[in-house]
Amino acid sequence: MWVMVLGDLAIFGGYFVIFMIHRTMSPEAYLASQQHLDINLGVVNTIVLLTSSWCVARGVHAMGAGDPERAMRLVYACGVLGVVFVAIKAYEWWSHISQGFTNSDEFFSFYYVLTGVHLLHVVIGLVVLGVVVRELRNPCRRRVSMVESGATYWHMVDLLWVVIFALLYVMR
Repeated sequence: MWVMVLGDLAIFGGYFVIFMIHRTMSPEAYLASQQHLDINLGVVNTIVLLTSSWCVARGVHAMGAGDPERAMRLVYACGVLGVVFVAIKAYEWWSHISQGFTNSDEFFSFYYVLTGVHLLHVVIGLVVLGVVVRELRNPCRRRVSMVESGATYWHMVDLLWVVIFALLYVMR
């Protein structure tokens, strides 16, 4: 899991560097396009993902304390919050596209690629959480390491969102 996480962080790091280079070449155009993002939706999605990471961290703690039922409930809560994130992001994309903000604008090209690849990682994270729940349901397969691995991946997804949020929504 750590090799996968570090690889993903390196790939996203490259995306972030390329975005910053292009942003410095046309700061006014990027700022003008950035004004069309709804920072409130970005904040809500950030809170949703931070809360989901808190849930999965508590799930690891519960599993370590020998409470797999509580761990399972917390992993479920994390997954539900992940689905909420996807729904908010889908609404946000629909809103931008219906207003005509497509990838013909360089900023929005980066926006759709960064948030789209991140969204793919959220969906993969939901599958990982599903595997964790499946393992927790079987008393013979319950392992702290399984919950920790799922949490590690989910925390990476969360970390990536925090950076994407800062780059796309906050940085002026």
